[in-house]
Amino acid sequence: MADGRGEGRWARSLDSVTVVPGPTAPAPILRDAKVLTVSDGVVAGTRRDESGPALWLRLERAGFRVLATEVCPDGIEPVAAALRRLSAGYAGLLLTTGGTGLSPRDLTPEATAQVIERAVPGFAEVIRRADARAPLSRGICGCVGGCLIINLPGSTAGAVESLESVLDLVPHALSLLAGERPH
Repeated sequence: MADGRGEGRWARSLDSVTVVPGPTAPAPILRDAKVLTVSDGVVAGTRRDESGPALWLRLERAGFRVLATEVCPDGIEPVAAALRRLSAGYAGLLLTTGGTGLSPRDLTPEATAQVIERAVPGFAEVIRRADARAPLSRGICGCVGGCLIINLPGSTAGAVESLESVLDLVPHALSLLAGERPH
């Protein structure tokens, strides 16, 4: 079926869609990303960070290059300081995981609000429709300079599902933040 025109691309046959063999290459890097895990337990060594690595893997599968991963304790000041450090002079995606729930130490949205210059409420609205428990997340989204910050839940499944609900929008948003005119 390969006639030289479809190598490495999808080719249509009469009965189904098949992949025509061709040179393999890694997925192109779409954008850069950083991940901040917010958890007193992870910092104390009493819990293992599972959502941060899961987000890293999902981002890489989507063609993002993960430049940094960090962990910080819950609380407004530690989270705000980490967000300021990670976003300084950075144009790309910055995900937080954890600290968006209803417990007294879940203060990631309040810390994020201190750092962002403009809110991007549509992302948080989409995220809250991603799952039946997603409305319990108080996460917010916004930008500072060319950096898009998205708060995600701390549970691994919640973090990945929430990211997936907005992942297709992220490259376009980052292009707009960079001053590009993609439309």
